[in-house]
Formats: sequence, C-alpha cells, structure tokens
Amino acid sequence: MLAFGNPVDAAIIGAGVVGCAMARRFSLEGASVVVLERAPDILSGASKANSAILHTGFDAPPGSVELQCMQAGYDEYMQIREDFNLPILDTGALVAAWSDSEEARLPELLEQALLNGVADARLLSRAEVVAREPALGAHVRAALLVPREVIIDPWSAPLAYAMQAKALGARFHFNAGLLSARFDGDLWHLQTPMGTLTARSVINAAGIHGDSVERMLIGGSQFEIRPRKGQFVVFDKAAAKHLRTILLPVPTARTKGVVLTRTIFGNLLVGPTAEEQEERERPDVTRPELDMLIAKAVELVPALAQAQVTAVYAGLRPASEEKHYRLHSLPEKGYFCAGGIRSTGLTAALGIARHVHGLWAQDRTAGGKPITAPPILPLPNLAEHLPRDWELPGHDGIVCHCEMVTGREIEAALSSPLPPGDFGGLRRRTRCAMGRCQGFNCLARLNSLTEGRLSVPITPEADR
Repeated sequence: MLAFGNPVDAAIIGAGVVGCAMARRFSLEGASVVVLERAPDILSGASKANSAILHTGFDAPPGSVELQCMQAGYDEYMQIREDFNLPILDTGALVAAWSDSEEARLPELLEQALLNGVADARLLSRAEVVAREPALGAHVRAALLVPREVIIDPWSAPLAYAMQAKALGARFHFNAGLLSARFDGDLWHLQTPMGTLTARSVINAAGIHGDSVERMLIGGSQFEIRPRKGQFVVFDKAAAKHLRTILLPVPTARTKGVVLTRTIFGNLLVGPTAEEQEERERPDVTRPELDMLIAKAVELVPALAQAQVTAVYAGLRPASEEKHYRLHSLPEKGYFCAGGIRSTGLTAALGIARHVHGLWAQDRTAGGKPITAPPILPLPNLAEHLPRDWELPGHDGIVCHCEMVTGREIEAALSSPLPPGDFGGLRRRTRCAMGRCQGFNCLARLNSLTEGRLSVPITPEADR
C-alpha cells in the first residue's frame, strides 16, 4: 500500500489524453497533482485508438465550448510542438462531395467554417480536386478545402504532456482504479487498491467510465456514456502514395463519418465506424465492418484495391446522450468533470485542460505559483517523414524491422521517467510490433528485453 501523504490540490481520475493534458496544465499553474489510472499505463482506454487528426474546428457547433477548446488546443499544440519534438504531417483536408446532395451542402459547410474563424477554408471545383488528388474516384464532384487540418502522432503528444507534468512533481499511479469516494466538507477521501488519497478537489477525466465515476463521487450523474465503437483498417505504407490530403466525408447529424487519411507513421488509414454498444471494455473487430471500410476506401481511391492491409483495430469513443462535451462542476465540493469527450478530444485536450483549470481557479487560493521556466523533455521522433533513430550510429541493432525500431529506442522507453506498464504502452512509445508482421518476428526479442520491466508481462494475449 502506498502512503499518499498530505492532501493534494487536484486528484485527476483517468490518464487518457485529457487526463494527461489536465495534469500538465494544473502542474504548470503550480498545483500539486496526483493522477489515478485503473489501467497499467497512460492512454489505455479511448485515447489509444483514433484517427490522429489535429482539427481546426471548421465544422464544430459555432460558439460552443467544444469549438473554443478545440481551437485553444490546436493553437497550444502548435506553440509547444517544436520544444517537445512533436511532429506534424502538413496535409490539409478535403471534405469531398460524391453526390448532388452532398455538393449542395458544401457552401453551408464553408459558411460554418468562416463563422468559426477558419478563414482559409475554400471551395474547390471538381477539376481542382482532381488536380490535387488524381487518384480519387471519378465520381468526385467538388470539395471544401481546409488547409490547416494536419496529422500528428496521437500517442507521443499526450506522453509529452504527462512527462512534463511528472517533471513538475505530478504523481501517476497505475492499476489504481477508484473504489470509493467520500467528501467530508473540506477534503475528498479517495479509496484505491493502493491506499487512500486525500485531495482538495477531484477532476473526472475517466472517459468511457466518466458517468460511473461521477455517480461514485457525487451520488448521481448529469450524463450517460453510450459507448460508440470505431473500427479502423490500416493499409501498408506503400498505399500512402495514393493520397496526400485527409479525405473527409460530408458529416451527418450523428457522425463525422468514415475518414481516409495518411498517418504520421507512413501508412494509410480508413475509419472509423460508428457502432453503439453497451460493452465498455475491449472492443472487438468484426469482419463485415472491416470489409465495409476496405470497400469504402476502394470506392474513394480505386488504386487501393491492390493495397495490402497491415493491421486492423477498434476503439471506443465516450459518446453521451447529447452531442456536446459534458463539462461541469460543483465548486462547493471541489468536483470538476470533463465528460463526453468524443472524437475531437485529441485536438481539444490542451484547451479542455485550460478551461477546467479556469473553473477550478475561480474559487480557489490553494496551489503554488505558476511555473515560469518549466522543464522541457523532447520525445524521440517516430514520424516516417523525419529522421529516425535507426539512421544514427550506436543504436544497438534493429529489434522491429517492419517499423525500424532500435534497441536504443526500446531501452530509452523502458528507462524513461514514465516507462510503459504493459506491451501496449511500449508499442505506443516505440511502434514495435505495429508493422506488417504485427510482432511475429520480434516478439521473442521484445519479451527478452522487457523481462521484469513491465507491470504486465508480454504474453500471447497481451494488448497488441
């Protein structure tokens, strides 16, 4: 059992992208922070599966908190990314119309983009679309171009947030799910498998379990999580030559739809599906839906009919019964919630953290002074279009040949200030076993290198 010590200013429940951004923001503002995560590592829930697009907010509800958080998050990411060595792939996005009805909606989407401050968005004719993307299907009609939509590394970014928070004194505890909670009128007493933590305030960033955590904390919940499964297909790196721009569908009232995009790692990705389900744990991939995604990709870019599939995966988005973010608080109890953060959470996380800290700071004098010169811990580059570790001498050999992951990269991840807790965490930090063979050729070596160094050892059933 851990001795948690004196009460902390903020206990953050959940170490997904929002929880990691929250830990960074509160630590930067001088607050003492503890993060409680039920899984063995950060990003083990909804945050581990997304399309890795940094959005401008061009199609967000005008005037919404979601839009404000997305645009604040986008701006802050661009401000800090060079310091943290966080890559972007400057692609832009096309909202492509494939029918008369979709083409008729493009001026409306342009008007919304301009209203949302995305001033560089513009309509393209069919000829302009084909000139930009000659491999598109012949039935493309027109498109809305959003130049500042870009691709990022979806795992290195939140890892950078968490690493900086830890360097500022934040403590991360894993396998530490919330068992019970009691507020005594002054302090929270949070029971975990590792002991009882006392805190002046609690921030609910529990993602797919956000409503359950809220009920545990305050006896009821203002929202209901309705898990929405999204399945993805990853095409081989050779397929990426067929597309250079993010290809977005004309959105519907329910979903942004299926996206076709390159990844920062050199692949081509299609997805997600949008499947309502009750199960909140590990989502399954299903053949009919994967076949549908492949067929959709081929419909949009016919040359993909000859492309090989490298991987498939699925994630759960913490959708709620309402489309907007569920950001609310009970300041008299020191309770703050960032719930219902769906597909835009990767972009909005830094903005959400600023928003929640602003609510927290209104009624508090606790916490130290803001940090004026915070430590910067640059992360190793995993982007395919930038120099990689294998290109430098002394890398201790190639462990994963599909993704060109070196022994030096594996060791650096395992010995870092915030090391992986399981195989999934190691994969997200290094890309090992994420290539064509999905670990078939490197799993034995990885097992040897990680022996005794992961809280959840690598097994055939490990999170892969």
